[in-house]
Amino acid sequence: MKIFECEKCFQPLYFENQSCEKCGHLAGFSTSLLDLKTFENGLNSLKSDGDNSEFKFCRNKEFGVCNWLIPVSDQEDFCDACKLNRTIPDLSDAENFKKWQKLEIAKHRLIYQLVRLGLNPQSKTEDTNGLTFDFINNHYGIGEKAMTGHDNGVITILLSEADAVHREQMKKEFEEPYRTLIGHFRHEVGHYFWDRLVFNNPTTLQEFRNIFGDERVNYADSLNSYYVNGPLVNWQQNFISQYATSHPWEDWAETWAHYLHIMDMAETSYYFGMKVEPKLYENTLNGSIGFDPYECTDFEKILKDWGPISFAINSLNRSMGMPDMYPFVISPIVKAKMDFIHRLVNRS
Repeated sequence: MKIFECEKCFQPLYFENQSCEKCGHLAGFSTSLLDLKTFENGLNSLKSDGDNSEFKFCRNKEFGVCNWLIPVSDQEDFCDACKLNRTIPDLSDAENFKKWQKLEIAKHRLIYQLVRLGLNPQSKTEDTNGLTFDFINNHYGIGEKAMTGHDNGVITILLSEADAVHREQMKKEFEEPYRTLIGHFRHEVGHYFWDRLVFNNPTTLQEFRNIFGDERVNYADSLNSYYVNGPLVNWQQNFISQYATSHPWEDWAETWAHYLHIMDMAETSYYFGMKVEPKLYENTLNGSIGFDPYECTDFEKILKDWGPISFAINSLNRSMGMPDMYPFVISPIVKAKMDFIHRLVNRS
């Protein structure tokens, strides 16, 4: 994620800031400019402090879940992220409202990243091949139990995933080293983009099968075998996670999610000017990201420069008695899978 600052007083701002904590000016994110714009509070119109460009806020700002902007001339009421929603929870329930806020934070970060990758998703109301989100409780309809997942462009995220205690319970139950809301969004959208980027291109589909395996193997049987027998022996050599061993589709979605993790961390490192020069006999862990990863076609370079910074952050976490921020090992085979994704995204 980029670093943002107030156009009025130059106070650093977070992506989610709805106002500047120093000068009080309103803040909103423009997808067309990929930047936070700031505005004097209390005026009838939103004229940017920086260039007087005019905007209006997304309708969901009134709920405190969105700070994204829409050009004032646009007839839309919802921003590029919020118009992807098909179902939101019952907001008369205070707990639902808190969980929805957390879901929207993760979703907006996801959409920012997709825009940066040039994968601007369209809503299903605009395109039948588009993307939409359902944020629901575990039971959706009479006798129908819902699950987090993806189905033909519809991504369902259970509200329970916004509960940190629940996520920790699930993390222990499935023996996962990592489980977050942004991770769920990145994984599920990976399934969507498999349909969009891989399935309809015979050449790409064959390349996928050469790298990830044949997705035509029965999905239900594969998942059942995974849950009964566990992951493959020595799975770390070929997969980014245990769950990735269950089926080529899940291998793709898990690898896709980690590709997005790394790209986001690399961008953040770049904008913060992060650099590590460990006091070691040999400079094997020196590293810095001196380039915007979204403008780099060489994924091996991104991974090479990101690695030392990731190691340093893991070490800082351990100093505080916290788990590693990125508790995964990227083997040469996994690196080849991520490189395939990076090349595919760049072609698209």
